[in-house]
Amino acid sequence: MPPLAIAIAAALCAVAAWLLTPRARRIAESESRWLRPAVPASLAALLGAAGAAVADHWAVAAALGALAVGCGLLIAVDLAVFRLPDAIVWPITGAVLGMLVVAAAITGDWGRLGTALLAMLVVGVGYFALAWFAPSSLGLGDVKLSVVLGLTLGWFGWQAVLLGILGGFLVFALVALAMLALRRTSLRADLAFGPWMILGAAAGLGWAAVGA
Repeated sequence: MPPLAIAIAAALCAVAAWLLTPRARRIAESESRWLRPAVPASLAALLGAAGAAVADHWAVAAALGALAVGCGLLIAVDLAVFRLPDAIVWPITGAVLGMLVVAAAITGDWGRLGTALLAMLVVGVGYFALAWFAPSSLGLGDVKLSVVLGLTLGWFGWQAVLLGILGGFLVFALVALAMLALRRTSLRADLAFGPWMILGAAAGLGWAAVGA
């Protein structure tokens, strides 16, 4: 997309996240500094710009925009209260799926939608298995977030899925090691995983898009 369209997408995502932050604060039942409107709005703007930059159709851009707004809110909530609420995750998933169906209907590229749905299933089941065997490391919120991330990455192909999912674990490991080295956390401390899942997915999507 042209630079102007990317800038507009970023601005729209920022405004939407700003307006939705009070609702996210109520859902999280927290007044944390992470839930000040500027935080989700800034995150949504960055993610929205990145999404618009790789989108190849307006409906895909809309799907990535909805995901950017939701993920901006989810990052803030997870950092504040270590939760990824259903009230945010599922509406995002529905919006992304709906817009990808629209994109497939307009372009006739049902194969990409099929890949996206299969990736959603594979990633979701994979995360569920990890949460089942290591419940202290992953929560059900992470599993639910993986569903929409798998769906989105799958639209861009299996390379994006692989890079995006592995990227989340890699980024989390690097952040955890850095925090341990700086003595900002301990081995027994809780660390939010959702933000790094999202960052890894964004990086993987960008890498795959550039490679394509």
